[in-house]
Amino acid sequence: MSVREEFDEWAASGKDRGMEERHWHTAKHVLARMPVERGDTVVDLGTGSGYALRALRERGIGRGYGLDGAPEMARNARSYTDDPDVGFLVGDFDDLPFADDSVDHVVTMEAFYYAADPHRTLEEVRRVLKPGGTFYCAVNFFAESEHTHAWQDSISVDMTLWSREQYREAFREAGLHVAEQDAIPDREIEIPPAEAFPTDSWETREAMVDRYRTWGTLLTVGVAP
Repeated sequence: MSVREEFDEWAASGKDRGMEERHWHTAKHVLARMPVERGDTVVDLGTGSGYALRALRERGIGRGYGLDGAPEMARNARSYTDDPDVGFLVGDFDDLPFADDSVDHVVTMEAFYYAADPHRTLEEVRRVLKPGGTFYCAVNFFAESEHTHAWQDSISVDMTLWSREQYREAFREAGLHVAEQDAIPDREIEIPPAEAFPTDSWETREAMVDRYRTWGTLLTVGVAP
């Protein structure tokens, strides 16, 4: 199944809102770190329900573009967003429909690992960013977070499983300076006491702590020179 088919099904079944609720715990901290200013243009890759752009508009960005590979996702996002300065597009991560040096910031929340060619995606991000522009890339599926790896078995789309160092190397190879890399813990997921384990989803409390508190979401920040 293609990315488009997979996520069209998700959108049709309402999973886009579910992703928003599930990822907001750490996404809000990622978005709060972005150095956005009034009037900035921001592109959101793998926009899903469009929640990241709606939050950034509250901070005063001038224009937001949400790009998604699934037409149903983009259609849903439009229906959720009553804002003429936020638009939603259907397109591929490896061929961004924006001019060179035209975007102030690019963000992607829990979507980069779905890119068919992640190195090409990074080159495209570098191309569209203005000098000094930033790329905020947040993923909870990465090599060090071992308890997320089973997610690949639950989805038909091939996912990129990079380590922290591989993210840094790939950013540099694409011409982006790595300004920051950090694990943002999810402190809102409730972790039961040890005597409550095993649960339906977790064998041990230590595994659940490792997933949510130790590794959480990996944020890698690139800056265009």
